[in-house]
Amino acid sequence: MVERVRDFLRSFLLIELFQGLAVTGRHLFARKITLQYPEEKTPASPRFRGLHALRRYPNGEERCIGCKLCEAVCPALAITIETAERGDGTRRTTRYDIDLTKCIFCGFCEESCPVDSIVETHILEYHGERRGELYYTKEMLLAVGDRYEAEIARARAADAAYR
Repeated sequence: MVERVRDFLRSFLLIELFQGLAVTGRHLFARKITLQYPEEKTPASPRFRGLHALRRYPNGEERCIGCKLCEAVCPALAITIETAERGDGTRRTTRYDIDLTKCIFCGFCEESCPVDSIVETHILEYHGERRGELYYTKEMLLAVGDRYEAEIARARAADAAYR
């Protein structure tokens, strides 16, 4: 009975409303932290995982050996790999696709790769207007890796120094 009376008085006297106004009043004159996004960017964590990329060796050959560990470890089943044997007896991928609409950016693919082929870059500014545009093929992933190789190598070296 006492509880019901207390609840009635709290709602009748608008206690919750004044508590909310107090929070608003405390933050009304505080320093604003709004950023003008395209010109100003917030610092990203060094552990941020963004757009995927396939890397190449310095001689231009792709690193992926087609072991399919990244495909096996992917919890979202976002990676599809097909392999073929080359004339010299080595195995390479003929198809390496990542569906970014399925990907949860967990980083398991990057951690499982024995040759450091698949990496998640610090790129967060990419988009697709249709679902199919976020389906990255091997050629698209290699193009991302080629374009940002210097940044990827710098980040990998900094990460290795940190460990």
